[in-house]
Amino acid sequence: MKKKAILIVLDSVGIGALEDAAAYGDAGADTLGHIINTCHPHLPNMMQLGLAHIDGASFGGGVGAPSGCFGRLKEVSAGKDTTTGHWEISGVQLARPFPTFPEGFPQDFIERFEQAVGRGTLGNKPASGTAILDELGEEHIRTGKLIVYTSADSVFQIAANEAVVPLEELYRICEIARDMLVDELEVGRVIARPFIGEKAGAFTRTGGRRDFSAIPPTTMCDLLEKAGKTVYAVGKIEDIFCLRGITKSNHAAGNAACMEATFAAMREEFDGLLFVNLVDFDMSYGHRRDVQGYAKALETFDAQIPQLMELMGEEDILILTADHGCDPCHTGTDHTREHVPLLVWGKRLRGGVNLGTGDTFADISATVLDFFGVENTLKGTSFLGRIMK
Repeated sequence: MKKKAILIVLDSVGIGALEDAAAYGDAGADTLGHIINTCHPHLPNMMQLGLAHIDGASFGGGVGAPSGCFGRLKEVSAGKDTTTGHWEISGVQLARPFPTFPEGFPQDFIERFEQAVGRGTLGNKPASGTAILDELGEEHIRTGKLIVYTSADSVFQIAANEAVVPLEELYRICEIARDMLVDELEVGRVIARPFIGEKAGAFTRTGGRRDFSAIPPTTMCDLLEKAGKTVYAVGKIEDIFCLRGITKSNHAAGNAACMEATFAAMREEFDGLLFVNLVDFDMSYGHRRDVQGYAKALETFDAQIPQLMELMGEEDILILTADHGCDPCHTGTDHTREHVPLLVWGKRLRGGVNLGTGDTFADISATVLDFFGVENTLKGTSFLGRIMK
């Protein structure tokens, strides 16, 4: 019988600092707790699944009889970035973090990169993705030089106006950078940041963003593909895994488009994993420290949960989680080192099961593989036996 595992990563929706958060400058971070206690968003569906019953939750809203299974997971891997989090969800634990460049990238690399792509560069420093457009966008349009910048995350970002550098050329440039960033320069992601507009204050980033990740080792996706299962990626999942183990993809951009793509995929007939990333929580609200916007985005997603459930088959399983935190009430604009929530629901699953605190994000991949009867040769421990009726 065909069945689906729908795994939705609410990008950056952490639920309280990990024990080692202070080492990352994140003591006291609590993305969900601070948003809920500050803005009091209406989240009836996640609350019904058991959100407020998760161990350590700093907010109220508990219900008498949760319909879902609930818990939280620790991150074992070193780091707090998108690539590291998604890879651990998929069964891989990294012993060392991807490098960051708080002073910008080495000048000798920048010179080699400029020679390889045939264009000069501007920037080469940590910066807000919108602020640097206002700072350097007009000069970029005048000179044709690429805007390169980083952040507190392990990223090499290249911004270019679509009227100056066509998308396909920008993607080619990113692929060159990806090939060049090796060894001690191997960042987690090279990110294409296309934008439009003609002057500072009027620049707008477009949906043409693409992420070029480091090549992952074997993950849950590879094992499922080898077992003949569909691995259907929505959003930037295909980028995070460099298409490895991905059998079908919809590179939708933004929460609204990704949810529409998710609903469409759920109406299709296939046997396997539907793997979704909802980027706006992180990109549009967490990094920009927009608490109200983050709260409204949570409300919007919460209101879509009944439709997810309605589209699920009798044997299907829904897993909601995150890949790290990005507490909009915390200092700075960086990701935050946090536990991630775990909410699980299915028509044939038990309700009200407290899964406690899992030792690794990889418990999700172990459970998905168990769900499809695929041997787990990766990290993590399945919780499937605890939630099946």
